[in-house]
Amino acid sequence: MRALITGGAGFIGSHLADHLLGRGDQVVLLDDLSTGRVTNIEHLNDRTGAEFVLGSILDTELVDEAVARVDAVFHLAAAVGVNLIVEKPLESLMTNIRGTETVIEMAHKYDKRLLVMSTSEIYGKNTSDSLSEEDDRILGSPLKSRWSYSEAKAIDEILAYTYWREKGLETVIIRLFNTVGPRQTGSYGMVIPRFVGQALRNEPITVFGDGNQTRCFCHVGDVVEGLVALSEHPEAFGKVFNLGGGEEVSIRELAERVIELAGSQSSLEFIPYDTAYEAGFEDMERRVPNTTRAMQLVGFEPSASLDDIIRSVIDDQQA
Repeated sequence: MRALITGGAGFIGSHLADHLLGRGDQVVLLDDLSTGRVTNIEHLNDRTGAEFVLGSILDTELVDEAVARVDAVFHLAAAVGVNLIVEKPLESLMTNIRGTETVIEMAHKYDKRLLVMSTSEIYGKNTSDSLSEEDDRILGSPLKSRWSYSEAKAIDEILAYTYWREKGLETVIIRLFNTVGPRQTGSYGMVIPRFVGQALRNEPITVFGDGNQTRCFCHVGDVVEGLVALSEHPEAFGKVFNLGGGEEVSIRELAERVIELAGSQSSLEFIPYDTAYEAGFEDMERRVPNTTRAMQLVGFEPSASLDDIIRSVIDDQQA
């Protein structure tokens, strides 16, 4: 198979490229390097079957040319991270809506199988014990930039689903919960890499809010295996799947575990959301995925524990 990975120089995209190349596939990595990094893929410079294309998913001609010469498309490119969404909401909206529309149109034009990466942000403030793919979305005001990412990704999902339903395009939608691992940075609000960096420098670990909000984390290796399996399963077309970990932890406890595993002397510093982001910022109290659908179809079951995930980020940053 020859696959196009949009956002191929990103954290997840680069790991996906490694996985596909490792089984003998070829990859074309399209990235404008706005959040992706050359260092994520420099180990592929001399790798047979790997090609990097510098450019944006907003460039219609470039996307057209790239999609035309592959067998499948993994659409990962997006404006991601709470910091970026809050600081550049308009740019983020254009990338996440117009860019995805372009990718989907070209996948349909050339009849290429398509995986669209979505997000657990879709569920908004829904604090269900176990969020399933059919659960309701609960969002704040559309005038709060915090929710623009969720709205944009919902439109992406609708486009992908409608192209499958009305035009027969083989599409699979993946809602990722917190995915973590080597090569991920804390630059855009990603919590574990940020905590690890602070811990390794023995700086205060900055916890936003009171730290009682809970999340589940999944190692990027487990996620990549799941999304590739789902992208190739005929019964996955036209459906949406959660991928994420099952170990729920409060952000305060997460910070304490990072300190312990890093052997750090860091203390905890709590920062109000209004200071960390913007006035009136709203966060989710809880986000726990139900991954039964993916488990039943392709056997998705994360193998890395939270401590394993934290250690992998510590090792990566120390290296």
